[in-house]
Amino acid sequence: MSPFIAHLKGMPLIAILRGVTPAEGENIAAALIEAGFLIIEVPLNSPSPFATIELLAKRFGRNAVIGAGTVLEAGDVERLHDVGGSLVVMPHADPAIVARAKSLGLACVPGFATPTEAFRMIAAGGDALKLFPAEAASPLALKSMRAVLPPEVPILPVGGIGLQSFETWWKAGARGFGIGSALYRTGDSPAVVGERARAQVAAMRALIAVEPLR
Repeated sequence: MSPFIAHLKGMPLIAILRGVTPAEGENIAAALIEAGFLIIEVPLNSPSPFATIELLAKRFGRNAVIGAGTVLEAGDVERLHDVGGSLVVMPHADPAIVARAKSLGLACVPGFATPTEAFRMIAAGGDALKLFPAEAASPLALKSMRAVLPPEVPILPVGGIGLQSFETWWKAGARGFGIGSALYRTGDSPAVVGERARAQVAAMRALIAVEPLR
């Protein structure tokens, strides 16, 4: 089992820190990890994202998976690897990016919106699939796709996900979530982020206790 999958099974939430800066990244990440998050993503349309990822990987890489989101180019995969990141998250279905990530030993979560894209990304080697944007889909749509997709491949809805939607998506077959603005918004303090993170981790643990991961 890869470190990414092990961490996802330990706590199936990915923190998406869009807009975080290198100056605040370490304290925000520390608050998240203290609350129980095990996977942190810094989108590449954030300020100086590779500098932030390098800082977080050096400090927290032994205990958490640190990676990049909004990865659009294969060259960004190279840079991520060079700064110590271990996870590539994409908004789209590009097999070339998945292949480059896997060739460098990185976990990769490509985006998909249709069964055709999902099967292509599984064939390319995706470790999990990002259903994006979740606002444009529905738990019923996911349930239908889950019936034909390999059960061992985690599907992670991303976009508009928060505490109130965990249970509905989970029962439809989601096995993790990417949490963005419901967890962190530019300028939020570590204390505020930590409080939100603790609430989300508690809700996720309660949900897993009722309907465990398979």
